Amino acid sequence: MAVMTSSARPLLNRSLAEFGTTIFAEMSALAQRTGSVNLGQGFPDTDGPEAIREAAVRALREGRGNQYPPGPGVPELRAAVAAHQERFYGLSYDPDHEVLVTAGATEAIAAALLALVEPGDEVIALEPYYDSYAACVAMAGGTRVPVTLRPAEGRYVLDLDELRAAVTPRTRLLLLNTPHNPTGTVLTRAELTAVAELACERDLLVITDEVYEHLVFDGAEHIPLASLPGMRERTVTIGSAGKTFSFTGWKVGWVTAAPALVAAVRSAKQFLTYVASGPFQYAVAEALRLPDAYFEAFRADHQAKRDLLSDGLAAAGFAVFRPAGTYFVTTDVRPLGERDGVAFCRSLPERCGVVAIPNAVFYDHRDEGAPFVRFAFCKRTEVLEDAVGRLKALAG
Repeated sequence: MAVMTSSARPLLNRSLAEFGTTIFAEMSALAQRTGSVNLGQGFPDTDGPEAIREAAVRALREGRGNQYPPGPGVPELRAAVAAHQERFYGLSYDPDHEVLVTAGATEAIAAALLALVEPGDEVIALEPYYDSYAACVAMAGGTRVPVTLRPAEGRYVLDLDELRAAVTPRTRLLLLNTPHNPTGTVLTRAELTAVAELACERDLLVITDEVYEHLVFDGAEHIPLASLPGMRERTVTIGSAGKTFSFTGWKVGWVTAAPALVAAVRSAKQFLTYVASGPFQYAVAEALRLPDAYFEAFRADHQAKRDLLSDGLAAAGFAVFRPAGTYFVTTDVRPLGERDGVAFCRSLPERCGVVAIPNAVFYDHRDEGAPFVRFAFCKRTEVLEDAVGRLKALAG
């Protein structure tokens, strides 16, 4: 039944009108309709450690988190997040004033942008970017300013001169993602040092999305921006349990930052979900304390899957950007005689029974991303082997 109003004004807030249905919904529906292997949306097809799942069950049975948890998050998880930052990066955070638990990283991004950005502020983001970035900047009334990562010698590179030129008197903050989805690049110490120097010079805030921090390969190093000189007091760091422990449906994320920044983000967050994921917070607190062997095995397993899919894509005729991080492989379809990644992805299920995501949807400059297509390798080995076998059809 159509909704009738007394004016011609659209029902949807104009700031969101450009976004529509996400490409993930479209491609997942296409996968289901065609019986294709879905390497589009980035979620695992197996659960994480059994001991952590049982920790959630135990919390439920013991009545921990079944009612509203504390607004900042349960103390056990805030302490575990602080301990994790100290253990892996030597960063010291006060769990009572410098850690905030959120409903996944997506809410952390939204709350941070709603808290820190006002109408007229400019937000610089590296494109291609995770699709919620643009929507959250729009909801905050800000203006997004893309700085494009471009391929060079097998990886995507940040043009530091372009980044510097993008900063204006209206720039409020930089929104970074490393390891980077969808390109798989991991910003180097030199790149991050230049970002830090620019932020300090121009008095900019920075939001860093670091949810793939434990998925770095081939000796690449994840360096939290907050660990660099002058950055701890101006950086909001975002982490998540979903990507590291393969429980994406639990929606447990967190923010670490200086007290004033955490207080600002909490002021926005309390009017979004207020609180979420009570029993799961206790389970994630246990997960963050898993031994190093877990994180090493997790990384090695995904590196093997990365290699399996990357090799298969190359054999099928794609140009492949083998990622240094995340669980996505970006490819170039031009060696296959294609130029339009969106059209290619829409036809791929019928051609060989595989679903991928066109990178162009992650760009403001759509032409920059037109020939690139992203595949997820966070799937069971047999699923990836099936996909690789299907993709051989492209090579004739």
